[in-house]
Amino acid sequence: MCKTVSCLGPEGSYSHIAAQTMCAGARVLLCRTFRAAARAVLEGEADACVLPIENTLNGGVLQNMDMLESESSLVAVAEYTMHIDHRLITLAGADKGGITRIFSHRQALDQCAGFLTERYPDAELVPESSTAASVARVKTERDAAIAGVQCAREGLEVSDGCISDEKNNFTHFLLVKKGSLPDGFKSEKVYFALACNHVPGALMQVLAIIYGCNLNMTKIESRPIKNEPGEYRFFIEVVGDYSSAEMKHALAILRSSTRSFRLIGAY
Repeated sequence: MCKTVSCLGPEGSYSHIAAQTMCAGARVLLCRTFRAAARAVLEGEADACVLPIENTLNGGVLQNMDMLESESSLVAVAEYTMHIDHRLITLAGADKGGITRIFSHRQALDQCAGFLTERYPDAELVPESSTAASVARVKTERDAAIAGVQCAREGLEVSDGCISDEKNNFTHFLLVKKGSLPDGFKSEKVYFALACNHVPGALMQVLAIIYGCNLNMTKIESRPIKNEPGEYRFFIEVVGDYSSAEMKHALAILRSSTRSFRLIGAY
């Protein structure tokens, strides 16, 4: 049970809402960055952190994927999928046609690229640390922010509808703790990262192992390996119970058949 959970702030960010949902009743420690949220867990300031790992429009949240792969002291133990409802937020009564600057998190700006190109092709798009933080930047009638409707407050006006390019926009969050999974940890999915041996057909060998162990692969994504040009690491999610002998056997084969292997979590 989490007494304290860390996440990207400020209050009202999508990560904050996810943290409140995944750890109901826990104290929420709001952090300036995803890495700071993870550091709070490593240093004992929080029992767990909530990190977005994938968005249905933008794909993987790369900085968090890389961080979870490299930090062996962290493990994901639960998942949560949230519907993302981006709105345009301005000062109440502002002239929407006169907007010259739009603040938001880079992911949100990307997810609303079609709307922004059509409606505000000349506006300056200013990345912020989070969608919620961007709302504080709306100080003149020429400013706007993109954030969730939960960020609305007195003196601000929220667009009537979602402005995402795709309305079925979802973000997948992971609850991450310090330590490792106990052998008996039951799950519906297992998430890991691996680097193939540098030989012809190495990825095919990995996929053959997954197929041979009758595992349903639900996700695969490649990332360049730092300081190794031309080399890639694969992030893979499969359906299965981590506590089962069959899953343990499959993971052992994958570990022995690859250049590096890291179990990121199960949930």
